[in-house]
Amino acid sequence: MLSDRRQRVLGALIEEYVSCALPVGSRTLIERYPLGVSSATVRNELSRLEYDGYLLQPHTSAGRIPTDAGYRAFVDNLMHHELLPQDPAYSHAVGQLLETSSELDELLEKVSYHLSRFTDCLSVVLAPALYDFRLKQISFVSMGPVQFLCILVTEDGQVFNRHVHSLVDVSPDELARLQVFLNQVMCGRTLQELEQGLYETMGMALRDPLVSRCVSEIISCLREGTNARAHSLGMSSLLQKPEFAHSQSLIPVMHMLEDDSLLLEILDQSSMDSDGDLPTVSIGRENGKEALSGVSVVAGRFGSGQSQGVVAVIGPTRMDYSRVMYAVQCARDVLDDA
Repeated sequence: MLSDRRQRVLGALIEEYVSCALPVGSRTLIERYPLGVSSATVRNELSRLEYDGYLLQPHTSAGRIPTDAGYRAFVDNLMHHELLPQDPAYSHAVGQLLETSSELDELLEKVSYHLSRFTDCLSVVLAPALYDFRLKQISFVSMGPVQFLCILVTEDGQVFNRHVHSLVDVSPDELARLQVFLNQVMCGRTLQELEQGLYETMGMALRDPLVSRCVSEIISCLREGTNARAHSLGMSSLLQKPEFAHSQSLIPVMHMLEDDSLLLEILDQSSMDSDGDLPTVSIGRENGKEALSGVSVVAGRFGSGQSQGVVAVIGPTRMDYSRVMYAVQCARDVLDDA
């Protein structure tokens, strides 16, 4: 357990390092922070913090930088969680998104945009899985004699579409009748219910090639929707951070984030304990992947039960944790109300 004085020195050093991205020396701390002790005492405390693994000195003559353990101590013990920085302009802008977004996908994209702009980091919003969501509406739009567009709307506002090619000509009247029939027998059901009771419900109708083709396309489209979809923005912000000045150091991170299944695994693990008031923070090697050892993930879940999504910010371990946690919490509150 760190003493109060050691906590103050560590907190000041992390605050300075987050701001300037350069190793911090005792002189800087004495000049810029009201620590109330001599420079010799600060030097002693820095040496002790380094010995205990909270700080690292990159070069003999350089100042010190925080380690993952230092950041962890800062997040867990030094930040006043109940006093996270408030930004009314940001919270108002994010809160207004519910009124200006007609579909869930649009809302998720806008939340991701505001989150990235506010934190200057990479934002990722994963939509909830579709498996437990109910189909609300099926619409067909004719695009020619043998081609039409199938549009699916779920009860939570997600929209999917699929081009369907028919083996025979289909008139607009036939398409309209088919739309009415499929809305009657398929809407109000989850994908699981459709898969399990489809043949009992539709019976002989499935022998019609056009009906069978449409049902197959609808089920296939819904199955694709069960995969969590990521809305991410801000990779360019990471490229501008001093830690990633050489793009080679960011390439492993980019490759990992391009793999949706791996991204889902990382964010799911990162947000595992975020049922409380605050998002969870996973720092550096705590992410469990070597490629992510230079970044931190601040994540929170939204939604309820099995229909949960994840909102997260990914940035260098030298991120402004209090600002990012506040931003993620605001975004999560909005998405909970969606």
